Amino acid sequence: MLFNSIDFAVFLPIIFILYWFVANKNLKVQNFLIVAASYLFYGWWDWRFLSLILFSTVVDYAVGLRLAKEEVLSRRKVLLAISVLVNLGFLGFFKYYNFFLDNFVTAFTFFGGEIKANSLNIILPVGISFYTFQTLSYTIDVYKRQLEPTRDFVAFAAFVSFFPQLVAGPIERATRLLPQFYTHRTFDYQNAADGMRQVLWGLFKKVVIADNCAEYVNLIFNNSADYSGSTLVLGALFFTFQIYCDFSGYSDIAIGISRLFGFKLMKNFAFPYFSRDIAEFWRRWHISLSTWFRDYLYIPLGGSRGGTSMKVRNTFIIFIVSGFWHGANWTFIVWGALNAIYFLPLLLLKRNRKNLGIVAEGRFFPDIKEIVAMGTTFSLTVLAWIFFRAENLTHAFAYLGEIFSFSTFAIPTVLPMKLFLMLSVFILIEWLGREGEYAIEKLGLAWRRPLRWGFYYAIVMAIALFGGNQQTFIYFQF
Repeated sequence: MLFNSIDFAVFLPIIFILYWFVANKNLKVQNFLIVAASYLFYGWWDWRFLSLILFSTVVDYAVGLRLAKEEVLSRRKVLLAISVLVNLGFLGFFKYYNFFLDNFVTAFTFFGGEIKANSLNIILPVGISFYTFQTLSYTIDVYKRQLEPTRDFVAFAAFVSFFPQLVAGPIERATRLLPQFYTHRTFDYQNAADGMRQVLWGLFKKVVIADNCAEYVNLIFNNSADYSGSTLVLGALFFTFQIYCDFSGYSDIAIGISRLFGFKLMKNFAFPYFSRDIAEFWRRWHISLSTWFRDYLYIPLGGSRGGTSMKVRNTFIIFIVSGFWHGANWTFIVWGALNAIYFLPLLLLKRNRKNLGIVAEGRFFPDIKEIVAMGTTFSLTVLAWIFFRAENLTHAFAYLGEIFSFSTFAIPTVLPMKLFLMLSVFILIEWLGREGEYAIEKLGLAWRRPLRWGFYYAIVMAIALFGGNQQTFIYFQF
């Protein structure tokens, strides 16, 4: 069920009414309603994959209970291994089986052998990368004794399957989200109104910006051999805004909807394209995944505490694994490795935590140094996104080759002026709201009511009049 669909527009008010007007006096009934709504929401795509979520929920719930009673370290490790193998086993089979099979056959053939192996027609369950990491956070934290295991199966099932963020995050930690299912929730009008503003802005980013960019991205990338380097630059720029508005738009909608039901999810994007270096970009982009890898992979590997060789190793591991998490294609691995190359000089020179604040905080205009830093970081990011969007490495290098040719100085053959205007308005609003949780959190709150409501109405009209053709959220494929 898509957030930007008629189905969801009917689904959400029904669940909201049942939640606050029927089940509001009983916490367990509210949690059970969330589980039922979440399974309906997910099963709308393919009900068969509900069994995966249920099995993973049962396994991790049982492992958590057993870990609470087990004191022998070796047995605790076995229990943790069961959870990891079950969760990553499902993820590995559905997402990576054909990738490893195809590369094994290619390598075998390269060394003169011959092997016949047939790929499987595997359908990737929507959101499996997200809820897998969410459930893993529970068993890992229970194993590390950072979290008491729950005996409330309904609350745990609601944590695993919570429909606003089930299929594309944010990837919540059990230590943060699970306790919220134990607490009685009361309706807060101001919180709900703020949530609706965030939903509105998320829909604008997805429907008006991302979906309109998608039409030109698909046109240019799918026919890249027919276009000049200047047009390919525009294609890369449009994809840069498409993936940001598509993914952060989903996160805004998910966080806003959660607030309607009395839950607080973590911030997943913090205006990453205003970053002044790559380290700052990765602190602001897909924060829930970046911090997950930091806490459960990078730090256990030794983090930045060792010598230079360990720092280099750990940096490449974290970025390559992050790239591979996104998809079973060498393009994602190269994308991750390229970001590691961007990041390493900052780490080795101990400048990776230089830009911790908000750019031009308290000022409208950034200074020249900030403009150059943002422009450089943004340009590097755009180049990396080409690998992310390309069909394969051959396509990516051909695309880059044309960009770095003399045809980049030609006049682009694709010049969507309406889209340029939309992007200009969007960037301005994001810049004005960069100190908030989301761009329009505070924008307009001090205005007179007619002007403030006129602003919201303008966003609604923009969604209705200028929304592009409906596109599936990009991160559903991950």
